[in-house]
This record gives sequence, C-alpha cells and structure tokens, in this order.
Amino acid sequence: MKRRSFIKRTTTALAGLGLTADSYAKTNHKKINKPVKLCVTVEQEKVLFFAEVINKGLKVVHIADTHLFKDDDRGIPYQVYSNRMAKAYNQTTHFKTQVKTHPEEAFEHALEYAKAVNADVITLVGDIFSFPSEAAIEWVLSKLKDTGIPYIYTAGNHDWHYEGMEGTLESLRDTWIERRLLPLYQGNHPLMAAYEIKGIRFLAIDNSTYQINEEQLAFFTDQVASGMPLVLLVHIPLYAPGRNISFGCGNPNWGAATDQNFNLERRPRWPEKGHTQTTFKFHKEVFNAPNLLGIFAGHIHQGSIEMIKGKPQIVSDDNASGAYLDISLLPLNNQDKDLIL
Repeated sequence: MKRRSFIKRTTTALAGLGLTADSYAKTNHKKINKPVKLCVTVEQEKVLFFAEVINKGLKVVHIADTHLFKDDDRGIPYQVYSNRMAKAYNQTTHFKTQVKTHPEEAFEHALEYAKAVNADVITLVGDIFSFPSEAAIEWVLSKLKDTGIPYIYTAGNHDWHYEGMEGTLESLRDTWIERRLLPLYQGNHPLMAAYEIKGIRFLAIDNSTYQINEEQLAFFTDQVASGMPLVLLVHIPLYAPGRNISFGCGNPNWGAATDQNFNLERRPRWPEKGHTQTTFKFHKEVFNAPNLLGIFAGHIHQGSIEMIKGKPQIVSDDNASGAYLDISLLPLNNQDKDLIL
C-alpha cells in the first residue's frame, strides 16, 4: 500500500476517544532557537522534566510492550503465524512485587493509574500486541475509551507482525496497519503524527522496522522548524554508545551480521548494508534539535535512561510485567531557574 493512501484514509477514519492532528490546541509560543535547558529526575517509574519552555504542568502515563495475546475464532486462520507469540506472555512476573500477573491485568492496572492521577494523555509506544489480533485491538480500544483520557499510539515491531508471513517488513507493516491497527491512530497518519497538549507537541514516529523513511525525516525536520517544545515517541530506542543492538534505530552495528533472531521470528533478515543514510540522518537531526525535550521509547523490556548531547532518552520497562512510566512535564519555579538557566 502506498504511503499516500494512509493520508487519504486516515483523514476520515476517526475512531473513538483521542487526539487528532486537526484538533490539537494551537498555542501561542516563543520559537525555540537555542537548546532547551532542562532538569530531569528519575525515581523508579516516576520521571520529572523541568524546563522554562514548559508553561503548564502535564501528566503522561507511558506504556510499552504489553504483548497482549487475546484472540478469538477470527484468529484461527492465522494461528500458523501467531502460535509462538500467542504463548510467549501468558503469565508474567510483576517487575516490582514479583507476584504472578498477565498482560491484560497489567494493562488495566496502568489505565487505572492513569485515571487516578488525572493523566492528560496516555502514550502507547508499541508492542501493545504480540500480533495483530482483532480481538485484542478491539479490547484495547474499548478500555482506552472507558478511561476518558486522550491517547497517542505508535506501532512496535510485533503489533503488525505475523511470523512467517511473506513480505518485506515495510509491506507487512502497511498491510496490517490498514487491516487491523488503523482505528488506533484516530484519523492521523500511522507513520508520523503531531499532537499538541498544553503547549508541548508530541511526535509519534513509527520506527518499528528499525528504519526511518524520507517522509518521516521531512516531517521531523518540519516540526523542529516550528520552534515548538517537542517530545519524541518511538518504539525502538535510538542508538546510544555502550548500548546493545536493541537500541537499533541509527545503530552503526545494526544489520545482517548482528541479526540473531530472524529465524526465530520468521522474518526477513536485516539488510547486509545496515541502516539507510536517511535513518542515520534522522538520528543526527533528533539529537541536534534545539527544541526537543526528550525521547520516550520501549522495545527492550528494561528501563533505562541515556543522555546524548544533553538530550534524555527514557526507555520503559515492559507493561507485560506491570511496568509503565509516570511522567510529569513541569514549569521551573523561580528558585530553580537560578540553578539551571
């Protein structure tokens, strides 16, 4: 499916509660030309961002890697492709309490927490599903609608992947976004969209193939040029020195030689030549963006924080094991302005 068909379809395909690119609030702001000075503190699952460019407090509940395997009779014809992942997360151990849990319970607890703290937005950054099950997608849409809280979704590499199905990663992503995942995007472009909340612009960019295309790069550079304070949402973390191959977007070591799981996951092997120059340019543009507050990701099932050129990348532990992030974006008070400005 061509990229343009996404744009045409999604402008009229609004589904359920959430945010749309046409409906986010327009905010008067001073254009940011110099790198934002900010303070970030992390205490277990709580993350606090303080910056002078933040005018109003904003609460985010950030969820990644739930790996829901819920399915019904509609999934029977696809069991040859879903069988392994349908068994992968049937029971998990809670990352804090060590009590047995499972993905549905963990997802519901995260949404309950979002309601309890009056979250402004729920960010879902991929692998919410272990495969594109209609039953699981419908269940998530229903649960999100029940919260009454806006949400932002971008796909992970498992959300659209039926293992062993023929096709390139890009063509399979396009196919299963169109057939199954499309309602989660609320009328926005599935591969790139901007959502403005309380003067902060959230950019959801799909890097679930580990790569970035030219249209996504152009979208990001346009958003940087806007001068708005930005937060980037991606599934796969951006490469950071010292991190393993799972930090695969823009990783100079990513490629066929380091792809250990293509047989297990029954998918095409990563390219012999590694990333495209477009993907490397995206990585560079992200960490050079003066108005970028930070990056939030998932994928690796382990919480982490990386600082690259002064930009924090926060990665969430997996929601399948009960994890999520409680993120607060807050203005600086006068006494703290004296410390960092």
